[in-house]
Amino acid sequence: MTKDKLNVNISEDVEPQYSNLVQISHKDDEFTLNFLHKIPNTKQARAKSIVTITPQHAKRLVKALTDNLQKYESKFGKIDLPEEAEESRDVEIA
Repeated sequence: MTKDKLNVNISEDVEPQYSNLVQISHKDDEFTLNFLHKIPNTKQARAKSIVTITPQHAKRLVKALTDNLQKYESKFGKIDLPEEAEESRDVEIA
């Protein structure tokens, strides 16, 4: 089976967002990802985008991220994560 390439139309008013922290929560029928920008040297963060997806889409997203991380590391080398204190992680699961 061949996959047709999806033609994505991004309007000019859509701007990229930078996020260095994501909070993830879930209910029985959805996952919510709060993409935040944590302000350095403070305990504050600004919400940049909130994305809600189905559990099935969350599973596909995990697979796509895993595949892309493997490709990235094959090309650029292993990504090392420093030992981090619990409060400084960049993913929070609620």
